[in-house]
Amino acid sequence: MIGMWTLFKKEILRFWRVGFQTVAAPVITGLLYLLIFSHALGSRVEVYPGVSYTAFLIPGLIMMSLLQNAFANSSSSLIQSKVMGNIVFLLLTPLSYREFFMAFLLASIIRGLVVGTCVWMVALFFVDLPMAQPLLILAFAVLGGGLLGTLGIIAGIWADKFDQMAAFQNFLIMPLSFLSGVFYSIHSLPPFWQTASHFNPFFYMIDGFRHGFFGQGDIAPEISLTVVGVSFLALSWLTLLLLRSGYKLRG
Repeated sequence: MIGMWTLFKKEILRFWRVGFQTVAAPVITGLLYLLIFSHALGSRVEVYPGVSYTAFLIPGLIMMSLLQNAFANSSSSLIQSKVMGNIVFLLLTPLSYREFFMAFLLASIIRGLVVGTCVWMVALFFVDLPMAQPLLILAFAVLGGGLLGTLGIIAGIWADKFDQMAAFQNFLIMPLSFLSGVFYSIHSLPPFWQTASHFNPFFYMIDGFRHGFFGQGDIAPEISLTVVGVSFLALSWLTLLLLRSGYKLRG
C-alpha cells in the first residue's frame, strides 16, 4: 500500500500545484455557462414543476465539470509521462497493475470532486439548491468520477501524442457531455433524439445526479445507477487487462 499511496499522493500534488489551471479554470468556465444560459433562458423555461431553470442547470454543470476533470486528470498524467519518457520510472517500480490503477483512479475522483464542489459553492451565490437525496448525489459523483477517470486511463494508454488525446476529448468526451441533458430535459427533444440519448452513458450520470437534488428526473434513478455502475465495472475490467498486458506501456 505504500507504493500505491505514494503514487496517489504524487498525482494529487501534480494537479494541486497548478490549481489555477486545473481547478479555478473549470470553475470559471462553469460560472460562465451558468451566467449565459440562466440570463438567456432563466425566465422563459421551467423544466420541472417548481424548479427554476437556473436551479435545474446547476447540477448538470457540476456533474459536467466533475466528469471532464476526472477524465483530464488521469489522461493528461499518462500522456505527459509517455511523451516526456518518464513513464519508465513508474514501470520500474514494484507496483502491481492493480495498485497503478487504483492510484490513478482515486486521484481522478478526488480532482473531479474538488472541481464539482467548487462549482457548487459558487452556484450557491445565485440560487439555493435543495438536496432531496444526498447519498444519491454522492453515489453518482463518485461513480461518475471513477468512470471518467478509468476512461482517462484507457485514453492515456492508447494515445501516443497530444493531438490524439485532444481528438479523444474533442470528438468523444465533449460531445457526449453536451448531449447528455446538461442544458435541457430529453423530454423536450424529438422522439428519435430521446431514444438516442438513452445510449449515452453521460445522460444517466447527469440525470441521476440531478435526481439527487430535486427528487425528479427524466428516468428512474435505479436504472441510472445500474447503467453507471455496470459501465464503471466493465471499463475497470478492460483497463486492468490493458495494464496487466502492458499494452503501449512496455516495449
